[in-house]
Amino acid sequence: MKAIIMAFLGSVFPAVLFNVKRSSLVWVGICGTLGYTTYYLTEKITGKITFATFIGALIVGVFSEGTARILKIPATIFSVSGSTPLVPGIAAYTTIQYVVENKLSNAASKGIETLSSALAIAFGIMLASAIFRVVSKIRLKYTVKHK
Repeated sequence: MKAIIMAFLGSVFPAVLFNVKRSSLVWVGICGTLGYTTYYLTEKITGKITFATFIGALIVGVFSEGTARILKIPATIFSVSGSTPLVPGIAAYTTIQYVVENKLSNAASKGIETLSSALAIAFGIMLASAIFRVVSKIRLKYTVKHK
């Protein structure tokens, strides 16, 4: 429960820094909470951090795109702040710590994990956005043909 609350706050506070409207802050928090909860559950089930990060980011992307269309505001408001709890900050810190301690094999391993998690976030959000764009184009073509 503590992690869920922290994921909510970890999404809302960056949104406040980005001057997101107050009416959207709850939605941003829900976005981050859904993404982190999905990440957490997927990581517990599979044991794969990068895959769990990708699935969490995909959920953030889908929620961002869907909510943006409903509220008629940009999806980046939700995706940027909502993905904040997924950012591998501790892994990046640990990578640097290993470098400073001259444990280079550990640093390389943790660095690859950090980089792959960061790329998984980008790919998950990008995939969700691409899917929504394709579906929108198909829907637009269908409505134009059947009018």
